[in-house]
Amino acid sequence: MVQAYILIQTEVGKAAAVAAEIAGSAGVVSAEDVTGPYDVIVRAEAENVDLLGKMVVANIQNVEGITRTLTCPVVHL
Repeated sequence: MVQAYILIQTEVGKAAAVAAEIAGSAGVVSAEDVTGPYDVIVRAEAENVDLLGKMVVANIQNVEGITRTLTCPVVHL
């Protein structure tokens, strides 16, 4: 299982709607609107890195109002 944080920047005023829409997506553990340089932080999980990438590109990046994403896989050092 691969887990990641996905940091999302949105259009002005769209953070809450983006977080709400993403929260219902398969593989999304949580989606929260936050303050700071990013507007939404998502915790997601998938069976492997390829499926995680497909989820980000096919599901998350297609949500209206998103301008940029940064995917940060969790590592256990």
